[in-house]
Amino acid sequence: MKIFLTTMCFLFLVTSFSSLADVLAKADLVIVYKSKATLELIKKGKVIKSYHIAMGDYPKNHKIKEGDERTPQGRYILDYKKSDSDFYRAIHISYPNDADILAANALNVSPGGQIMIHGQSPNSTISPREQQRYNWTNGCIAVTNSEMDEIWQLVDTGTPIELWP
Repeated sequence: MKIFLTTMCFLFLVTSFSSLADVLAKADLVIVYKSKATLELIKKGKVIKSYHIAMGDYPKNHKIKEGDERTPQGRYILDYKKSDSDFYRAIHISYPNDADILAANALNVSPGGQIMIHGQSPNSTISPREQQRYNWTNGCIAVTNSEMDEIWQLVDTGTPIELWP
């Protein structure tokens, strides 16, 4: 019986530390599902964290031009972090890419830019959780400040991000 209990405790600890290691591991991919309003941090094909997000007022379809309040779709890179963002902290998405610029030029419009994952609006009169119930950004991806702290720790610059419809 003693050996059985020792074995069970050992297995519990190994399983717990394995799960903890997965959570503490840096993400190697970020995926945004616009239709589900979720952002997932992925490590070796497994979801290690998932967050509810707010986006622009018009989240459907791909961003076409500056001011359309759409969130882009496609594969980009998280190319730099901004610790002094107007929205707490922010991680920049490498939008627009060459294809986005070409498409905007064909329409004779600016593709826009400065699309980021960021925290809450400091000017809001409603709670952070309440803010997340609405699409309020200009095309960025918003999470709560505490969630932004987690993402900040788990995502390095250079990490790819895929934004899906």
